[in-house]
Amino acid sequence: MAGTSGRKRSGAMKIVEVPQVDQYGHKQPQSLDMEVAVLGALMVEQDSYGQVAELLKPESFYDHRHQLIYQAIQTLNAEQKPVDIMTVIEQLERTDNLEASGGEVYLMQINAKVASSAHIEYHAKIIAQKSLQRQLITFASLVQTKAFDATVDVADLMQEAESMLFSISQKNMKKDFTQIDPVISQVYELIQKAQAKEGGLSGLPTGFHELDKITNGWQNSDLVVIAARPAMGKTAFVLSMIKRMAVDHGIPCAMFSLEMSNQQLVQRLMVNVSELSGEKLRSGQLAPYEWGQLDKRVRQLYNAPIYIDDTPSLSVFELQTKARRLVREFGVKIIMIDYLQLMKASGLNINSRQEEVSAVSRALKALAKELNIPVIALSQLNRGVESREGIEGKRPQLSDLRESGAIEQDADIVCFIHRPEYYKLYQDEKGFDWRGKAMFIVAKHRNGSVDDIKLAFRSEFARFSDLETSIPLPNSQESDMGGRFVSPKMTAEEMAETERLAQAIGADDSFGGLQQAQLSDEF
Repeated sequence: MAGTSGRKRSGAMKIVEVPQVDQYGHKQPQSLDMEVAVLGALMVEQDSYGQVAELLKPESFYDHRHQLIYQAIQTLNAEQKPVDIMTVIEQLERTDNLEASGGEVYLMQINAKVASSAHIEYHAKIIAQKSLQRQLITFASLVQTKAFDATVDVADLMQEAESMLFSISQKNMKKDFTQIDPVISQVYELIQKAQAKEGGLSGLPTGFHELDKITNGWQNSDLVVIAARPAMGKTAFVLSMIKRMAVDHGIPCAMFSLEMSNQQLVQRLMVNVSELSGEKLRSGQLAPYEWGQLDKRVRQLYNAPIYIDDTPSLSVFELQTKARRLVREFGVKIIMIDYLQLMKASGLNINSRQEEVSAVSRALKALAKELNIPVIALSQLNRGVESREGIEGKRPQLSDLRESGAIEQDADIVCFIHRPEYYKLYQDEKGFDWRGKAMFIVAKHRNGSVDDIKLAFRSEFARFSDLETSIPLPNSQESDMGGRFVSPKMTAEEMAETERLAQAIGADDSFGGLQQAQLSDEF
């Protein structure tokens, strides 16, 4: 490096550019003149440091001498001490770096070359750009070297490459300040759009009315964590939401499933919309009328803006790449991940599982902000819930979030799904019957209130719905029309369809005289 030749000598020293050259004769990206201009400006005008502090780090400078000088200036500013040629020399002496930085003569030469801090920010941006270019060259060279090594596992190399590139991109992401005026205009626009929407929602409708009242819909740039113990219905809730958002409202949705295959997810979605049990669909043992019901109901899923990715062990870098493409090419408005703990952080110098989950959580929040869309992440709860007794004891808490407190910190909204029925707790102290019902708990809401919501849950259909509009279970007290249970909230069309279905069943219990095609037309 150029810094090794710079020493304190009696004669005048010139700034000598000693470029590093690779095996192809390419000169490393650099701009020593710009580095001198920035350092000189910083020693001439102390207030100029604020213009470059976010752009430059000591390693941003190519010349090692310049790295040491900038580090000294950085330290002086952090300690709120004056910055000039004399204080910088003193700081370098204190750290035994004066000789390595070129000595007093070299510092005086730098100081004499610059008269003001004009254009310092522009010069700093050029230095930062050259630094980024060098980082990318080093990255590419390392990957190339390891790719030639036959002993290196390709999958491990790709993970490492993803990690390095992600780290470089994160370190160099900068955003300028925004004056408040245009932001006010943007907020006014959001308020006007909310006014025009049914129900006055400012965000994306979830399809659950009580939840929408609390959240005003899922908001752009929010990270929403939905957590529960296994078998509580996390995936079922998300699929119910996807159906309502994508099919009923035409909102493009993307789901990254790290646990289930795309066939399994679609099958569960078909169970949700068809109201046929998952067991029947898996076995294929459907009566002719059920084939007709399946055909009619599943038609609504065709051409629905639903995008599924079932890549196992998905890394943060892969997710970001795919999410950007989904938003850019398909206009996706919301991303859902099932589930957070199965994601990988691509080895970002991770020392523990807790650190990895924390890194994933931070990356998901950053992704939501970057794409300006809601990101819904499912999460597991720890076993602490199981050791507590009673409906209130089994109620999930923020401290139950598994493996990392960073999830609670990074998330804008944290929700829990709780089904007392799963623990054979059918009634609470107020006498409320929890059979076929679930508690959806909004435990943290950065920009609003928290509350509990009661939802209906049909496990055989893997479906959540609003409690007041749900079709009751056979033991319900709803009206019974000849053995056909009908909700008082059903529309006339739904009532008619129920009646037609009952007539078909009554006409021939064996369905031997009915053709599948005829039933398909009928239903």
